[in-house]
Amino acid sequence: MSRIEFPPNFQWGAATAAYQIEGGMRVAGKGESIWDRFSHSPGRILGGATGDIACDSYHRFQEDIDLLKSMNLSSYRFSIAWTRIQPEGKGPAHRSGLDYYRRLMEALLEAGIRPLPTLYHWDLPQALEDSGGWPARDTAGRFADYAAITLRELGDLASDWVIFNEPNVFTALGYVLGIHAPGHQSLEAGLRATHTVNLAQGEAMRAMRSESSGLRIGTAFNMSPCEPAGDREEDAEAAERWHRFVNLWFLEPALHGRYPEAFLKGVPEETMGIQDGDAERMQAPLDFLGINLYTRSLVEEDLNDAYGIGAKPVEPQGDRAGPRTDFGWEVWPSALRDMVLRITRDYDRPVIEITENGCSYGDAPSAGGQIPDTRRIEFHRGFLQALHQAIEAGADVRSYHAWSLLDNFEWAEGYSQRFGLAWVDFETGERTLKDSGLWYGQVAQENGFEAR
Repeated sequence: MSRIEFPPNFQWGAATAAYQIEGGMRVAGKGESIWDRFSHSPGRILGGATGDIACDSYHRFQEDIDLLKSMNLSSYRFSIAWTRIQPEGKGPAHRSGLDYYRRLMEALLEAGIRPLPTLYHWDLPQALEDSGGWPARDTAGRFADYAAITLRELGDLASDWVIFNEPNVFTALGYVLGIHAPGHQSLEAGLRATHTVNLAQGEAMRAMRSESSGLRIGTAFNMSPCEPAGDREEDAEAAERWHRFVNLWFLEPALHGRYPEAFLKGVPEETMGIQDGDAERMQAPLDFLGINLYTRSLVEEDLNDAYGIGAKPVEPQGDRAGPRTDFGWEVWPSALRDMVLRITRDYDRPVIEITENGCSYGDAPSAGGQIPDTRRIEFHRGFLQALHQAIEAGADVRSYHAWSLLDNFEWAEGYSQRFGLAWVDFETGERTLKDSGLWYGQVAQENGFEAR
């Protein structure tokens, strides 16, 4: 075995999201979000689950911080619920919501842990959805107002901020496919939503910088290396178009004020509602790029796909396929290396933070209380080894955040999928570190591990 060592000052962390862990749905004047409405709509969530209580982190955040400390972690990525700050998505700040996040962030700093807040992790205020949601251009301005208020009140507690979490996911699953909140099925609405989100990204960054200087601001992009499913040139071209849409649709506008050429017939500007001056409004010179990565994408040409990209992802088959998690996602560690190196090469070696990487396995406590989740340990070992290869090849990667600190509400899957380093008993709220959490804590303490 050889030793894998990460760079000095590399930050080891874990990630969560407000709706998935906080609970406290109606506590202290919190407003209704699209996930509150969606999860209470019959037939939307597996088992009829909701995030009303989730992990009850609203009341038990100190226990979460204790878990972080016990694993020697130096960074905690969490999200702020917009509806705790502005219950209706507009108007003055709600003091009780700000006070909650101030207590959380002060406790993190006292524990020697970097707060890494995300402003938006999918929980749009329902009042704004009722007014048109992300397809409505006005939502970009509302989001910038929220960003300004949050930074004005909390900017003294964190120097590093994330604007959006996975904009490609919440626009596609929420507005095109309808399997996530708000549950719409409209390609036009989905494309318009992507443009509004890109406008919001630029406007939010400017608003944040106007409120607090010296910030490092990024966005957490869900990425996946796109490989041709076959040997045909047409599949290779389709994979490249899919890469532009999946990985670059929110990155190119931020960095260069333009959309990548992902569509066969060009950017659908009229459908998206693009107006004069939008190229400048979209620009957001990000200080770091957050990468969320779970697996790879195999792509083949499909000239009849719904988007007009001429591509579709397909399932890996036979000896080209890796093992699967309990969620059915392929385990392919080199995907992280390949994606990080592609972004490093194409964007002039930007600062990168791995803002999510993880796996779902349902390993339960043994009779003695131990949780032997060996597959999760091997997952993280493989992906971390691949990440180390990318760093050795020249990528400027500053952190790694395991998804997730806790077993939690997994969106449309309810509580059926467990991604946590810590087991959560959803009846009592009790947290117990799994073997993977113990292993990860040792990795963080030693800043490395033995490769296999």
